[in-house]
Formats: sequence, structure tokens, C-alpha cells
Amino acid sequence: MTTIRCPLCEAAQISPHEAAMVSDERIIRYYELNELATRVAGHLTEAGLVAGERVAIYLPADWRYVAVYLGILRAGGTACLINTRLPRAAVLAQIHQLGCRRVIAFLQDPSASDLAGLIVYHPSVLLAPRDEASGDRTWKVDLAQPATIVFTSGSTRDPKPAVLSYGNHYYSARGSNVNIRLASHDRWLLSLPLYHVGGLGIVFRCLLSGATMVFPEPGQSLEHNQGFYAITHLSLVATQLLRLLRLPVMPESFAQVKAILLGGGPIPASALVEALRRGWPVLPSYGLTEMASQVCTASPQAPPAQRMNAGPVLRHRKLRINAGGEIEVSGDTLFMGYLEQGVLRPSRTEDGWFATGDLGELDERGGLTVKGRRDFMFISGGENIQPEEIERALSELPEIEEALVVPVADPEFGERPVAYVRYRVAAVPDEVVRERLALRLPKYKIPRAFLPWPDDVDSGRKPDRVQLTLEAQLKLL
Repeated sequence: MTTIRCPLCEAAQISPHEAAMVSDERIIRYYELNELATRVAGHLTEAGLVAGERVAIYLPADWRYVAVYLGILRAGGTACLINTRLPRAAVLAQIHQLGCRRVIAFLQDPSASDLAGLIVYHPSVLLAPRDEASGDRTWKVDLAQPATIVFTSGSTRDPKPAVLSYGNHYYSARGSNVNIRLASHDRWLLSLPLYHVGGLGIVFRCLLSGATMVFPEPGQSLEHNQGFYAITHLSLVATQLLRLLRLPVMPESFAQVKAILLGGGPIPASALVEALRRGWPVLPSYGLTEMASQVCTASPQAPPAQRMNAGPVLRHRKLRINAGGEIEVSGDTLFMGYLEQGVLRPSRTEDGWFATGDLGELDERGGLTVKGRRDFMFISGGENIQPEEIERALSELPEIEEALVVPVADPEFGERPVAYVRYRVAAVPDEVVRERLALRLPKYKIPRAFLPWPDDVDSGRKPDRVQLTLEAQLKLL
């Protein structure tokens, strides 16, 4: 068993009065966050929580979420992060799937019949002061402790509950902080959901460096929050980057941003080129839930030409490309396995590698280019088609900002590509797009039809390609 001193305790001792979390409600210093986590741990332990017990968190992303999450870990529990965008029935289904008996949530009617068998805690109860004095405690953390269960994105299949250890989060943050330097006065905007590893990664990076997590002001734009809170570090998905690029004028405060970490899926090459042309500190990355977020990230010191792919492998991770062109990963950040019917099932090869399902290649500097998902590929008239290749070709056209390609059934070819397209200003005639694509792609890869960009993809989530395929099929009947 490998133990370390609790990173939150260290931050509370080294920089007790530095801001740990900032929101429109309040500023919480590191000594306060440490005390809040201790309260939560104390209340849960007093209520009978046992080591390894799974506790569901169904809360909006604010300071309470972080305090509750860290308190569960301190009590030896495993935090199960539930997507707040799910309908109530799906939320309860996930809670029962994970075998959680305790739920921390803002539920108006905890005695409702569908909550039978569950113990529901309002966060204010767990965050309330306790009679015992906190004192100067030295908390130890077992790096092998199952810390978090996060559901995968499920863009092509049902989400899977991935079990991550404390060590997975710890080494993920350590490796990231070597590449993207963080200091106690830096501020990272928590603009990604905390029930995803992208948001959770920010928490651990800040804990290990004494930096500040900032919660966006509700209803305000990303650029407003950046300026208002003097944000120095951003984590963005493609949609968020594109929105910033559309702004006629960037606030003067944007010049103080030190790093913009890009992830969550493919970034249109045209957007990346434009951001680099403007001198923005954009850093493309490649990551996945099963590796506790980042695996590869471009270096801030790399020239713009070397920041067009996901960059080299970070410390505490390993990556290789197998004979079939698939990316395999390993290292200290590799998850413990999936939870299947209440049992942990390790998902790795005999020599300890995890097959990601992503296709990629490494350049001479070790930089990773992701070619697409193996399970997105389909066959049209006997030819293999990788949708991401067509998406890249479309996004390189000056009039097109984003594209997403899905297969639809075809009586002659089996399946044909269809593209959802977001135009920069006005739509371009389909025939013009086809003519331009014909200079880049073979005829069988040119989409059969071009459909308007779906509004529900703007949320920053990974698109549900199965649903979009069904919608495209119906529109083309």
C-alpha cells in the first residue's frame, strides 16, 4: 500500500489563506476547504459510512460539490458522479446500477416513492459544523483507494461506469502540472462538468499546486467570467473555442491567459490555426475517462507548427500504437476497471495495456495525431470510411466552421456518409461543397447530403452519433 499526505492538507498548511475556490457566492480559502472536507467526512463516518462504500453525488457544479467530493474521499468512500443533465428516472437508474445507498443531492421530496431504500443528504447537513475541534490533523491517502466512479461519454454505446483510484487522479494532475505550470495565484475556470474527468482534473491540478478553482457566474459568457475573475487557465472543448473565435473583440484581460487546454474530442484544424495565428496559448490534448483525463498534451514551449496535434505523452502515462493502428495506453493514471453488475472488471491486456478504440499515429517527435474512432468507421460499397477524415476535409473549407459525419443506410452501397454542417455565415450550395471536396477526397467519401447543424450539439458534450444517424435517416426518407 502506497500512502501520501493528503494534498488538501498540504495546501491548507502551506497556503492556508490563499483562495481555493471562488464563486459569485463566496471565496473559500484552503484552510476552510480543508475544514469543510473534514466536516463532511465526520458526518458520514458518524452516520455509518464504511471504507469503500459508494456514495452518489447529484449536485450542480459549485463549491459545495468539491467540498462534498473531497469529504467522501477523506472518509474512505468512493464518490459516484451522476450527470445532472439526465432525467430523474435515468439518475435513479445509475444510482441503483452503482449500488449506492447514500445520495447527496438537492432533492425537494426525499421521501418520494422512487427514492425508497436510499438515504438522501442535503449538502448543508454534511457541511454543518461539528462539535469536535478540527485540530491539526495529518491525513494520509492510500493511492490504491477507489476514489471515483465516472460514467464514460457513451457517444456510440451505453455509458460505462469507470472506477478511478486516488492515485489515478493524483498522477494525472502531477503529470499535467509539469507540462502546464500552475502557481498559487493562478486561477483555472471550472467551465467543464464536475461529473466528467475533464472538470475533476482541474480540481486535482489546483489542489497539488495551491491554485484557485473558479466557478463561472451563472448565465454569464465564458469571456465575461474570464475577465471578471482574472482567469489565467482555461479548459475548452471545440464548441467553446469556436464561440470565442467568433467574438468581434476579445476583452483586454484575455491577454493574461497563460494556457488554454483543448480536449473533449476533435478540434477543427481551421479553428486551431486561427487561434494560434492570434497568439492564443492553445494546447491541444488527447485524453479519456479511463486515463483520468489527459494522456498527451502539446507543450507550451512548442512552436505553433508543433501544436497542431495532441502533443507528446505526459509523465506517468504510456502510449503505443498497435499493429492495427489503435491507440493503447497504460501507466499510473490507468483506471482500475469498469463496474459490471457491482463487480470491478479490469479491462486491459495481459501485459497491462488498455485498448482505447481510437486510431492514431505518432510523429518523429512523439506527438500524437488522432485519426478517429475505430467503431465510427463504416463500409460504403466495399470501401472503408472514417467519418473524421471527411469532417476534417469539410472544416478546412473557409465557409465551414464545423462538420459531423454519420452513415445512413443506402440500398445500393449499404451505407453512405451524410454531413451535419455549421456554416460560418451563410450556407453554401451543396454542389459547390461537393466540387471542393472532390479536390480532397475520393468520390465515395463525399457526403450524400448536407444537413443543418443540430442545436443540441452546442452544449460542449460529445455528440450522440447513434441518435444523429437516426435523425439523418428520418430526414432523408
